[in-house]
Amino acid sequence: MKAIVISEPGKPEVLQLRDVADPQVKDDEVLIRVLATALNSSDTLQRLGSYSPPPGSSPYLGLECSGTIESVGKSVSRWKVGDQVCALLSGGGYAEKVSVPAGQILPIPAGIYLKDAAAFPEVACTVWSTVFMMGRLSAGESFLVHGGSSGIGTFAIQMAKHQGVRVFVTAGNEEKLAACKELGADVCINYKTEDFVAKVKAETDGKGVDVILDCIGAPYLQKNLDSLNFDGRLCIIGIMGGANAEIKLSSLLPKRLTVLGAALRPRSKENKAVVVAEVEKYVWPAIEAGKVKPVIHKYLPLSQAAEAHSLMESSNHIGKILLET
Repeated sequence: MKAIVISEPGKPEVLQLRDVADPQVKDDEVLIRVLATALNSSDTLQRLGSYSPPPGSSPYLGLECSGTIESVGKSVSRWKVGDQVCALLSGGGYAEKVSVPAGQILPIPAGIYLKDAAAFPEVACTVWSTVFMMGRLSAGESFLVHGGSSGIGTFAIQMAKHQGVRVFVTAGNEEKLAACKELGADVCINYKTEDFVAKVKAETDGKGVDVILDCIGAPYLQKNLDSLNFDGRLCIIGIMGGANAEIKLSSLLPKRLTVLGAALRPRSKENKAVVVAEVEKYVWPAIEAGKVKPVIHKYLPLSQAAEAHSLMESSNHIGKILLET
């Protein structure tokens, strides 16, 4: 099969389409012929050599895909050859074929094109497992998502609104903020020209929001704590701005705040299967009802993975970038 290989750590041009061996399929896995995969920020980190795949995972990039099942392991009962599916991966999506544990596979939601379904597994599993399963965001609460125009952000806005939540977002320009507004965001904050802490406080009568989803890390840590209401929950899923920070415990203790950290890729396949089952139960009906839609900025052929990475790193995109095989 053909797959994108990282010839050496470096800039996007190190991504090369090469012939490689087909993946082996274990008893509890299925083999998917990939139609599409989607970019995630960790793909760029892995390309740079700063984020290694979990032990035993595919060496190739790609944390989600959609396609058609080509073969099934002997202990797999739910899925059969020919089924059209999408899947959460530990790696291997930037290829014509990928093997994946059966518990990480999802049916294609009714009304969604097969290739577009590749935009859902990683964002749906990340947002649902952190914001809803861990952060317990519920109807009537308020929610701030940083990077509202990202793949994670555009999904989180829609899912939170569907759950009856008031949504705040940050983004870096008016085009991105307008896109967030169109998806249902209630309060849109330009982090380059506005103080998001002050804006959040002004819009909540000084109370703050109940849950925050953050991918920035260190530079936002204290600001996030200052933006939370009593019993607020901060969910950190990335450290794009840095990993080391100091906080004032005096801001944490009186308000009974909770700081949660989570990463999806390193989880065990058993843990991922639990998340995937929850997503199918609670998120898929929202997608099928048209309440949550895929937000796709651009489709590119797999052979143009380098161009796709350059686009992602430019931050000139809204939603997901997909690669088609």
